[in-house]
Amino acid sequence: MHGATQHRAKSDYAGQVQSWNASGAVGQDALVPDLVLICEHASNSVVAPWSGVNAELLATHAASDIGALGLARALGVQLGRAGHKVELIYAPLSRLIYDLNRSPDRPDACPVQSEIHDVPMNRALSVVDRQARMEGLYLPFHNLVRARIARALVLGMRPVIVTVHSFTPVWHGVARDVEFGVIHDDLPALAQAIVAKARDLGLKTGMNEPYSAADHVTHTLRLHALPYGLDNAMLELRNNLIATPALQAAMAERLAPVLSAAIAHLAGVTCPAQ
Repeated sequence: MHGATQHRAKSDYAGQVQSWNASGAVGQDALVPDLVLICEHASNSVVAPWSGVNAELLATHAASDIGALGLARALGVQLGRAGHKVELIYAPLSRLIYDLNRSPDRPDACPVQSEIHDVPMNRALSVVDRQARMEGLYLPFHNLVRARIARALVLGMRPVIVTVHSFTPVWHGVARDVEFGVIHDDLPALAQAIVAKARDLGLKTGMNEPYSAADHVTHTLRLHALPYGLDNAMLELRNNLIATPALQAAMAERLAPVLSAAIAHLAGVTCPAQ
């Protein structure tokens, strides 16, 4: 974990950017987004020197938010068709290596255990090891997010920021009834609007469920939305509802009008989808 591998990681793992224009087609870099989607737990990929993870663990929610990236991409298409200019920023590696939605002082940024799953490669990490991961994954990713949002701001747009996540149906042996959770930090207006518009969605929806800001899960929003006063929310879908591409596409088709209407409500204009 030392020497050349650290330097390689610092330049390789910033993340990926994808965009959709107002027709729902893949956009170009010239597009200035009014909506930025962020998927911090998009991937279960691991690479050397952080590759000591068995396949069984990589297949669980401990390694990634199952279905979240596919849902975010499908939302990009649907929200583009609803009249938005959408940019998605997503992480390339598993949160088992470093959880990009946790601050560097949090022990669970490099989790030793995730729910019922042990993470052997994270046992007895030194400060040097944690610093290497922070510098290799956390800083490049959040620098990319910061740069993309700053670009939108300087070009005259104040984008809405939405992070896209999924959660497991059972947590420590207890079934979760909620299907769609909307989480907020210090700017709750968008989350409140989404929950209000979701009343006819047909999903059991909860505010600040199954997590809340008190669980330290709004770190990305705190870094990138709150300092600029940008409307923001964190979406959590139960992962059995978005486990396949077909389910992801169907869920995006249901969610996109809700998100678009909530954004329009805050802006005080008619929803583009209507």
